[in-house]
Amino acid sequence: MTYKKNFDLPPVSSRCDALTMKKETIFIQIASYRDPQLGLTIKDCLEQADDAERLRFGICWQKDDSEQLSYTDDDRFRIEEVPFKESKGVCWARNSVQQLYQGEDYTFQLDSHHRFVKGWDTILIDMLKDLQSKGHEKPLLTTYAPSFDPENDPGARVQEPWEMTFDRFIPEGAVFFLPRGIPNWRNLSEPVPARFYSAHFAFTVGKFAEEVQHDPEYYFHGEEISIAVRAYTHGYDLFHPHKVVAWHEYTRKGRTKQWDDDKTWGEKNSKSHSKNRSLFGMDGQDMPEEMRFGKYGFGKVRTLRDYEKYSGLHFGKRAVQQHTLDLKYPPNPAPEDDAEWEKTLTSRFKHCIDVGFGSVPEQDYDFWCVAFKDKNGEDIYRKDADQAEIERMKKDPDGYCKVWREFQTDKKPHSWLVWPHSRSKGWCDQVTGTL
Repeated sequence: MTYKKNFDLPPVSSRCDALTMKKETIFIQIASYRDPQLGLTIKDCLEQADDAERLRFGICWQKDDSEQLSYTDDDRFRIEEVPFKESKGVCWARNSVQQLYQGEDYTFQLDSHHRFVKGWDTILIDMLKDLQSKGHEKPLLTTYAPSFDPENDPGARVQEPWEMTFDRFIPEGAVFFLPRGIPNWRNLSEPVPARFYSAHFAFTVGKFAEEVQHDPEYYFHGEEISIAVRAYTHGYDLFHPHKVVAWHEYTRKGRTKQWDDDKTWGEKNSKSHSKNRSLFGMDGQDMPEEMRFGKYGFGKVRTLRDYEKYSGLHFGKRAVQQHTLDLKYPPNPAPEDDAEWEKTLTSRFKHCIDVGFGSVPEQDYDFWCVAFKDKNGEDIYRKDADQAEIERMKKDPDGYCKVWREFQTDKKPHSWLVWPHSRSKGWCDQVTGTL
């Protein structure tokens, strides 16, 4: 593997007067995989900053031979050039970037497809310092940034700040989040408390790049919830910015993903899920010796249980408090006694069964049996799809039917069944899967 690295900071004489106070610097972390938006993201980041001279970029540039970047000779940039076929995934790349940190005052983790408001750097520093003045030693400003579309920019930029809400525990154990607009944001004067972490927008004190590094053995899923909890246990207080600071592209149009090129990505992702379950003690899963976490484990300022009570999540039970489901801000109401606290939790299972159009070819279905079963093959839950739902699903532009189901259960579902019934052919072939 060959890298090109620009690791030297600019000499003091070229950047500021030696007699003035030291300039506060921001270490910007970007992991980019064959992304045509990378150069445009950097350009806008520099142009919209109040002080572009205080920016230091660490970039893991996973590239093909056709890509060009104008900043390789700029002494504010530390760039690792990695042939894309040698990439090991996004968490590996983000970990590589964090090794380029050189003691900057702040750090800002981004993806490679963003746009920024004017003065974003001053806005974030002021937010963070205001939170510190109110007793939060290590505030972490993070969110799913509102969206923009490169094909209609700036016209399609969403102009309200977003926050992150709980969606579900997926069968593999990771927590999924959803974005939503921050209520009453125009009347807010400070960021709102957060439970969750976004890997594409995270601004905090610089030492975060050393204290809470991405585990390079994680692949994709589980990344954000593990960082959220690890950050909290290291003493970071999580907040969502109450105003728009940047925009993020969610469409992925025109971008090759690492898993498009990596034939072993499924194996890597399965290992990541297993490690994530071990981290959180889910499903009674023991941690093999080779999966010991070391510096990629929890901090010592707070415990996992402290985070669970703060957020209203119980990882071992895959359970959640109603306070969290009601989209109320943390910290959650939590009795000190664990047994009493656990009585306030509910186990909600939410899952999407993906059924390819080729598995359901008939045109006259009147209903589908949809059931979830335990490990012994006994039904846990059943809710059939009626004709209207079937017709709606069979028009899905993604080319497969999305069968969403949500229910309360104390048992972990082990498998699912979709059994279509046709008016002309009766019961058709079953479609089954494990969770």
